[in-house]
Amino acid sequence: MESSNSDKIPSGKVSDYDRKTELKFFDDSKLGVKGLLDAGLTKIPRMFINDQHNTNPVTQASPEGVPIIDFKGIDKDAVLRSQIIKKVGEASEKWGFFQVVNHGIPESVLNAMIDGVRGFHEQDDETKKVWYSRDSQTKVRFSSNFDLYKARMANWRDSLSCLMAPDPPLPEQLPAVCRDIVMEYSEQVVKLGLTLFQLLSEALGLHPNHLKDMGCAESILILGHYYPPCPEPQLTLGTSSHTDPDFFTILLQDQIGGLQVLHEDQWVDVPPIPGALVINMGDLLQLVSNNKFKSIFHRVLAKHVGPRISVACFFRGQQSSTRLYCPIKELLPEGNPPIYRETTINEYLTYYYSKGLDGNSSLPHFKL
Repeated sequence: MESSNSDKIPSGKVSDYDRKTELKFFDDSKLGVKGLLDAGLTKIPRMFINDQHNTNPVTQASPEGVPIIDFKGIDKDAVLRSQIIKKVGEASEKWGFFQVVNHGIPESVLNAMIDGVRGFHEQDDETKKVWYSRDSQTKVRFSSNFDLYKARMANWRDSLSCLMAPDPPLPEQLPAVCRDIVMEYSEQVVKLGLTLFQLLSEALGLHPNHLKDMGCAESILILGHYYPPCPEPQLTLGTSSHTDPDFFTILLQDQIGGLQVLHEDQWVDVPPIPGALVINMGDLLQLVSNNKFKSIFHRVLAKHVGPRISVACFFRGQQSSTRLYCPIKELLPEGNPPIYRETTINEYLTYYYSKGLDGNSSLPHFKL
């Protein structure tokens, strides 16, 4: 590795490679990927080298992009609302992804949330280190790669994790640099999430409150991702190919770009749109809808430019609940048997996190 310090993590060109030592050195630094760049790194360590660039379908221009749905007037016009429900249903079936504009969250709040996440990751090392933890039970923590010791390769990103429901952290339990905006954004994104649950329920032909009444919105996890500029972006990924272990995710991204969705065996860019939010279906929604709505693979490219900031809000049931989830019986007419067995949120998340982001969906494990 070409660096100002010779005792840092070795680059991928070192022949006598000791992965465990490299991972532990990185973990013990408690500074994440940004800490590597701050140390003067110009070659990425071998632990980040990702072979998905060589094995996955190539990126190509798509004749149609990820759908963009305008929510303006959704609560004032019944005809318009029914049209929006139809668009949401079609996008969830065909793409598993769509972007939403005029969703009700002010652009000033979106921009402040991006700035808040950046502010956390760019504060001084000693202040940030205090928040570093690999304990998934910690409500608020800073880490890099939840699956660091499980995945075949590490991702080029750091994350601030805030579990905002069912038992939100006290204000003093949130980092001061982003405390106010995390609380405000959380409140506003939950309102949008409840609207989306209604629309998705109706798109499935169910009562508007069906998914909410199943407990699908009881747990809210917010992840503030920081993707530093990468000296060798062709060798790694910001986030490797994966699906999400929730009902759906609301994603706020800055204008750097890099998010891609796998559609018809091609990686398609999800271009940033000022003021828009990206919505993607999760594994649990595909499970309860019996494959009607699709949880689609997506990834984030590493880039020379940056940092890229994104904020993902995961809507899922309570991990402590014993509630069983399976395909909704109203969606199982004669001749359409259930594809998946019953499972709890805890069982699904435990399996998902046990294997890490290995490029494979967790859903087949739960098939009948």
